[in-house]
Amino acid sequence: MPPKKKTDAAAPATATAAATAKTTRKAAPRKAAAAKPEPAAAEAPKAAPKKAAAATKKTAAATAAATKKTAAATTAAPKKTAAAAAPKKTAAASKAKKATEESDKENAASSQTKSNAAKRKRDDVEDEDEEKTAVDEDEAHPVEAASPARSKRAASDDADEQPAKKVKVAPRKAASKVQLKVINKVPTQVMDIFVFGEGSSGELGLGAMKYQGKKPIDVKRPRINHNLKGIVQVACGGMHVAALTNDNRILTWGVNDQGALGRETTWSGGLRDVDDEDSDDDDDDSGLNPKESEPAEIDTINVPEDTVWSQVVASDSATFALTNTGKVFGWGTFRSNEGILGFNRKDLIQKTAVQIPELTKIVQLAAGSNHIIALDDKNKISAWGAGQQGQLARKLLERDYNGGLVPTGIGRLPLRAKAEKISCGSYHSFVQDTKGRVIGWGLNNFAELGIETDAGEDGGYVMKPEVVTSLAQWKVACVTGGEHHSLACTVDGTLLTWGRIDGHQVGQPTESFNEDNALFDDQKKPRILLKPQPVAGIDDVVSVAAGTDHSLAVTGDGQVYSWGFSANYQTGQGTTVDIATPTLIDNSAIRDRKIIWAGAGGQYSILGAEVE
Repeated sequence: MPPKKKTDAAAPATATAAATAKTTRKAAPRKAAAAKPEPAAAEAPKAAPKKAAAATKKTAAATAAATKKTAAATTAAPKKTAAAAAPKKTAAASKAKKATEESDKENAASSQTKSNAAKRKRDDVEDEDEEKTAVDEDEAHPVEAASPARSKRAASDDADEQPAKKVKVAPRKAASKVQLKVINKVPTQVMDIFVFGEGSSGELGLGAMKYQGKKPIDVKRPRINHNLKGIVQVACGGMHVAALTNDNRILTWGVNDQGALGRETTWSGGLRDVDDEDSDDDDDDSGLNPKESEPAEIDTINVPEDTVWSQVVASDSATFALTNTGKVFGWGTFRSNEGILGFNRKDLIQKTAVQIPELTKIVQLAAGSNHIIALDDKNKISAWGAGQQGQLARKLLERDYNGGLVPTGIGRLPLRAKAEKISCGSYHSFVQDTKGRVIGWGLNNFAELGIETDAGEDGGYVMKPEVVTSLAQWKVACVTGGEHHSLACTVDGTLLTWGRIDGHQVGQPTESFNEDNALFDDQKKPRILLKPQPVAGIDDVVSVAAGTDHSLAVTGDGQVYSWGFSANYQTGQGTTVDIATPTLIDNSAIRDRKIIWAGAGGQYSILGAEVE
């Protein structure tokens, strides 16, 4: 088996427990996802109750009219009786009787006229009810139009897939009622994707079979992924990946133990040990689950058809996606020190994408190992997930164990700062404000925040957002974090690193550490780089990425450098020996390609190059 990831006895149990739980790979078949709910019944049956109601109303009106006529007849009778009882029939009495009879006729005619008018009114009401029922029936079965978000895929959809679209009639109708303002740009630059690293959990997305004689696991150097076309954005989780395509699909691959892929991946083929030395090297089958190791689209049954994606992010066991109108959807689960924490207060594991109702007008997402932060159009930040290391910038009550699963604002930033960009390490978070300052909070026991508070202390963390004053002398362009280290690049291309040292995470030569900038252990070995320090030997850095214990930096001329822990080939240098300082990744696959993006996960890395 590949060498296991290094551990440090001094690392906090809070940080390592969740990571240890995550790296366990279950071979047992997974439970199938719950059957998709049947589409809502059409509203046509409601016509019958309406007609019945109309009939009841008509009967009641007729009864009232009959009662009225009876009352009128009863009232007229005493008049005739009184006239007949006169002792003597005189001309005046005869004249009065005649007048009374004419009055009775007029009353009867008036009553008949009112009855006819009431009948016509009832008929009109009944006709209106029937017309309304007909309209309701028509609205319950609208003509299905092609979705603008799926127009590029509509031409290639098989006829067998058409019935599935009818299930989404109701969500599509609801989405069209309110046209939300577009606030987020959709990425459009297509990239060729190169992968390298572990791959035994399908996180490289190369499928389950050999391709051109090469296995889909233990990829030592960058290799193009032939399964990925039209990719415009990628998010690396601990052991799974999500990608956004130029035709508005979200693809996922890797470990799906807690629903992180957002789709069904149950496979009856079983699993075998891909590291077994007795396995046949000539066997094309790697033993991987093809439904996990091959990129495929998420299940969008709960997503309106007119949804347009603008960003995806991935944590250890969950994935979240942002739309161009600022809505957020998610799936999977969060883990705490004790195990699975849950997706929200109601659901332990969410198998398919659902909207996060507490979030609106979001412009950016960032993911840690088990927490997410979101920035809205008013420069406000919300956080949710596991918060035992201060990642959520708020204290959670022990009795309210899942209180962190509800997105909640972190409050005002120091110095009245207005957030502009956000990013995360495994257990810590960063904000870049509109004035170029960097603010951080979360786990800080290895000074991963660049703040000396609690550095070197087990379980040390910064609860409330605090300005990283050690970065004040630089104009920071981007910043990110790994498990216990962080890195940044400045507007002039300088690479800065700080945090844990013992796995070469910071990429600094040993001689650069001293009593002023680092903490040493009892054996006088450097353990923690307390403050951001420039890295020599690399210039013009335009973007950076951090895995658990390794890092990548992309330069303006399209080259990529790596350093750190390399036991699973995650540095792309073709070796399992740790890379001490930033080293150019150079192989035939990418030598003549311009790299424009890099990402890193637990034991793998991904590069994006301009399409030739």
